[in-house]
Amino acid sequence: MVGRPKAELIVSDEDRATLTRWTARRTTAQALALRSRIILRCATGVPNIVVAQELGVADQTVCKWRGRFIKKGVAGLLDEPRPGVPRKITDDQVEAVVVKTLESTPRDATHWSVRSMAAATGMSRPTVHRIWKAFGLQPHRTETFKLSTDPQLIEKVRDIVGLYLNPPERAMVLCADEKTQIQALDRTQPILPMRPGQAERRTHDYKRHGTTSLFAALDVASGKVIGELHRRHRSTEFRKFLDRIDAEVPHDLEGGGRPVRGLSLSLGNEFEISCSFRCSYLQNVVVQDVTECGFNLHRIATCDRNADVVVVQHVVHGEEC
Repeated sequence: MVGRPKAELIVSDEDRATLTRWTARRTTAQALALRSRIILRCATGVPNIVVAQELGVADQTVCKWRGRFIKKGVAGLLDEPRPGVPRKITDDQVEAVVVKTLESTPRDATHWSVRSMAAATGMSRPTVHRIWKAFGLQPHRTETFKLSTDPQLIEKVRDIVGLYLNPPERAMVLCADEKTQIQALDRTQPILPMRPGQAERRTHDYKRHGTTSLFAALDVASGKVIGELHRRHRSTEFRKFLDRIDAEVPHDLEGGGRPVRGLSLSLGNEFEISCSFRCSYLQNVVVQDVTECGFNLHRIATCDRNADVVVVQHVVHGEEC
């Protein structure tokens, strides 16, 4: 029995590549992948009934998508827009929310919130949230940055990074930093210990016992920390800390068949109180006093101040390790 004639199905090379890609891609919707397999199988000349049996669908389904493809091509296999509630928020209203978020702030706050923006624009909170999410707006978040005015920044950064990646031979590299104004706090009443069924209890108020400053140097190779606590934060305490490092570093480091001693010290940018004091301190104390103890000073600035990071390399008997 011969059925009614079918319209000729022609699949170009470009359409065939698109259909093949849709059938092979894992992220393609299953309905679209099935429609693509129907068209590719029909393009081989197989009858619609056979295609329906092979793919496990009804004959009407094969006829439907075959006709869609003949009329509209690949675009006919996509889902058509479905009816729904008409859009109430216009593009101008979306633009107004975005502009208001970027170019203004509320009178009683530092940044817009979903609730305050919804009240100011007359929209619902979910609508404002969707607009912010679509444009990647997060008014509550801030990030910090630092721009350097040092013309030799790149060279100096390479120098300090190279110190960690490729340290000098027969030398120890220490990374030193400090934590100042550490408060010694205590509760106004003794702490009540934990009991069965009751958590530890303490008073909400406290009393101060002064402050202290922590100086520490980390051996980047072994992880050992050399630290000291001082009541004050001056060049005198820093000089004592250098003496402590000098005493802690072993004197019998072996290298090149002879005992040598090498020390590279990288100092953080908060080691001195102010730029002017730090520069004068490095020139007067480090260059004069520390050189007498056998240190050779190198300055490596990472921002607009002259000595944000310095490297002190130990010298033994006039020979640089």
